[in-house]
Amino acid sequence: MTIQTVGIIGAGTMGNGIAQACAVSGINVVMVDISDAAVQKGLATVAGSLDRLIKKEKITAADKDAALARIKTSTSYDDLKAAQLVIEAATENYELKLKILKQVDAIVAPEVIVASNTSSISITKLAAATSRADRFIGMHFFNPVPMMALVEIIRGLQTSDATHDAVKALAEALGKSPITVKNAPGFVVNRILVPMINEAFFVLAEGLATPEDIDAGMKLGCNQPIGPLALADMIGLDVCLAVMEVYLTEFGDSKYRPCPLLKEMVAAGRLGRKTGQGVYTY
Repeated sequence: MTIQTVGIIGAGTMGNGIAQACAVSGINVVMVDISDAAVQKGLATVAGSLDRLIKKEKITAADKDAALARIKTSTSYDDLKAAQLVIEAATENYELKLKILKQVDAIVAPEVIVASNTSSISITKLAAATSRADRFIGMHFFNPVPMMALVEIIRGLQTSDATHDAVKALAEALGKSPITVKNAPGFVVNRILVPMINEAFFVLAEGLATPEDIDAGMKLGCNQPIGPLALADMIGLDVCLAVMEVYLTEFGDSKYRPCPLLKEMVAAGRLGRKTGQGVYTY
């Protein structure tokens, strides 16, 4: 299947980022959200991002105009009928995603592929709630979508080879470097990353080094662009804690026990950049 039009549900950070990546690559987009204000805000974000690329001389003004012309905004799921692939990019909430996916499943043609941009929710479980389990797949884009090369393509137990191959080809057409992952909590990147962040909190709690030195050690010793504690502040300490709690529940392995200091900081409302204070003050 050649994917020429992509439907995107959600015009927030991830949704508008995916829309930009598609439009710049010559793929038509239908971006849907609950209100006209939400989709217009998403479109304005794309325009601003493209303006920054013009300043950096990565694209021309004509490229920007062409990309924006490929993005159709809507508040109606009916407009998704034009797409060969629909990507759900709503908030990371199982019940919300399930509600959206059931609505989309009832509207689009049987041959349309449906994907969820999730970082933690079971693709197998979501697929089972649709009438197209073999044409359901996970596409975990990374933020900021236009800049980050990685896409985790997650196969549910039911995902067909044809579905996987079509979605992988699309990711490559967007200039991304996809990796194929089996369905499991956290998939690959977050499965490794978040426990590392949790361990950094144990190191901090034990007083082995200052936050600055812990982060400097990982940056200089492991060639990471940002230290784990600064990254936790960027992600949100509440998100890191929630992910660790999912792992502990799903795997039943004590190695995923959330650090008490992480739990304490979340309880205090020190969630990182979004609250102005986490490990560091902003």
